[in-house]
Order: sequence, then structure tokens, then C-alpha cells
Amino acid sequence: MHQPKSKHRRRTRLVHAGHDLETSQGFVNVPAVRGSTVLYPDTATMKNAAQRYTYGTHGTPTTDALASAWSELAGAAGTALVPSGLAAIAMALQTAVKAGDHLLMTDSAYGPARRFAEKVLRPLGIETTYYDPEIGSGIAALMRDNTTAILTEAPGSQSMEMQDIPAIAEAAHARGICVIMDNTWATPLLFPPHERGVDLAIEAGTKYLSGHSDLLLGLVSANAAWWPRLHAYVDLYGIPPGPEDCFLALRGLRTMELRLKEAERQALELARWLETRPEVARVIHPALPHHPGHAIWKRDFLGSSGLFSVILKPASEAAVAAMLDGLDLFGLGYSWGGYESLIIPFDCTTYRTATRWVQNGPALRLQVGLEDVEDLREDLARGFERLTAYNL
Repeated sequence: MHQPKSKHRRRTRLVHAGHDLETSQGFVNVPAVRGSTVLYPDTATMKNAAQRYTYGTHGTPTTDALASAWSELAGAAGTALVPSGLAAIAMALQTAVKAGDHLLMTDSAYGPARRFAEKVLRPLGIETTYYDPEIGSGIAALMRDNTTAILTEAPGSQSMEMQDIPAIAEAAHARGICVIMDNTWATPLLFPPHERGVDLAIEAGTKYLSGHSDLLLGLVSANAAWWPRLHAYVDLYGIPPGPEDCFLALRGLRTMELRLKEAERQALELARWLETRPEVARVIHPALPHHPGHAIWKRDFLGSSGLFSVILKPASEAAVAAMLDGLDLFGLGYSWGGYESLIIPFDCTTYRTATRWVQNGPALRLQVGLEDVEDLREDLARGFERLTAYNL
């Protein structure tokens, strides 16, 4: 008899999670099952729904394998799969709130999550209050009788603030409030969300789970208290991801820890180098000791990923464009988590409402990929030369 996979160490579990010889029919990788209609052997089976697969939107061997694997890694009672990270945010929020409810959302949340709250939830009669991401247990002061959910994200999108998730969860659960977390930056490998008090954990599988910038996928894992409600709600929508995307995500899962470890190493090396550059005013990376949330990161997280931000010293928009447009290895693209390096300019002042974002210079977000870090450093150094020359 094989030892239960859950008792193996994490790296071994990543290789084997979600794999069942019967489901995979012996293949090492679970095949990508394409299908909508499922046949029943007889009317009694159809009447009693006495078989696992009933219709394509309700699951296939491929989606089951991925959901099972992710639930094991996240320490969840169950995982729902949807076609994108934003769809995962939408599913989690609409599972936890209804008309007349009040939602608390971190001021550092992913921009499209804010738009969803304003453009979809508000017309449905759901009010959103944005809060300081560094509020911790002080969030209790913002709770109302009709507050039903809190959306957290750590570190914050672009601005990289850390949140004290256990403290927020303790305050929320004392009032019966659902804690939702966008855990895409860390994945369950670096931040086990349900162990830290999160009820619904969101993951954009598009990022590190995929690892290759070639699929769109969202996952919402839930603890035992919230899984029945999440499962029922997602089932009503009937929007499963495609089988090929799930197949590719399962393949990406097997190497995710190795890629994350390398992304962490490379990003930290590059971040420390950027701290020495005269063009850089501040590097925003929670694993660096000077980061305001470093103590929380060190306490709650098991590592860091390849995404961080920098604030440059004052420079014109044209000078920054000259720097970025000439980069050879850092692509200009909004996603992250793939094998390639990316960079984007950003400005949090355009959407913050509960906190004041002060950067005093152009802000850049870097996704560090798997290229040789020395080549990446040289690419940025040449970019800084163009920035300086333009400012002269």
C-alpha cells in the first residue's frame, strides 16, 4: 500500500497531487478530457444522478484532478475552477455577499477587483468601503452590522503593502464575516491561506501555476465552512475553464515550486542590486528588511516570489519611456508569473481612496523571470543609461 500523498513532503506532493491511476487510465499526466454530453447506462441511473459525471459544466476527470491537487496543496475542503483570475475574484465575492450587504476591500487591491465592486456589486445594492491595507486588527472599527466579507491581498497589487491576515481573520470571524484573500503573489506554497484564517482563497492560475504565459485560469479554494456555498454558487454559473487550460495547469503544477524558488532567488538578487543604483529612490519588496511589512512577511510567509516594485528618483515620462522602450529582455506586459521577465510603469494615486499613495518619482513593477540574472541586470543598466541621458 502506498503512503497517503498528504503525508509526503511538499515537493513530492506537487509531483503526485491529483493523480489517480483509474482517472488517468494509467497515463502519467491526466488526459485533457473534452466533452459536454455524458451518457447514462439506464434511466434509473439518470433519475438518481448515480454517476460522477453528468454534464461537462459539472466536471470532468481533468478538472477533478486539478481541483483535487489544488485543494491538497492549499489545505482546502474544495476548489472551484473558473476561466480567469478575475472570474475567481467575482465568484468569491458573489459567494460571500448579497444585496444589502457591506464589503470591506483593501485599498491596495487588484484594480479590476475595485471595478467589479463599483460596476457590478454597487448596482446590486452592495456597498464597498476601502481600507488601509496596514490596518490589521483595527479593521474591527470599520465593520458594520451588515458587513459580510473582507477582501484582502498580500502583498498589495503594485504597491506591495503587507497585511496582517491572521489579525484581520480573528476580528472578522468574531463577527461571522467571511475573509477572502487574493493569494496569487505567494501561492499556497509560500502562504497557506486556510491555515492563516482565510475562508476563500483566490489564485490567478494564469500566473505561477501556469508558469508559461499561455493560459487563463482562476481558482477559488474554500475551507469546510464555505465550500458547500462556493461549490453551489459556481455550479449555478456554468463557466468551467477549458480542458486544455486545466491540462496545462496540471503540468505547470509539477514544476511550480522549482520555478518559484528560482524566481525568489533571482528577484532578491536583482532587488538588492537595484537598491545600489543612483537612479532608484526605493525598492518595494517585502522580503527586504527595510520594507514596512517585513516582520509580517517573515512571520507568516514561507518565501517570496518574483514580483516587486521600485520607485525611481524624479524623471520625466519621456525619460522613463526611453528607458523602458529600449529594454531587450524585460517585456512590457501586464501579467506575471511566467518564465519571462516583464516590467510596467504604474501610478497608484489614480485609484487610491482610503490611503494616500506618495511615490515622488516614477514607479515600476518588475516580474523577474528565468533568464540569467546577470543578463537582466545588464539590460536594466542600459535602460538606466538611456534614462539618465534623456534627463541631461
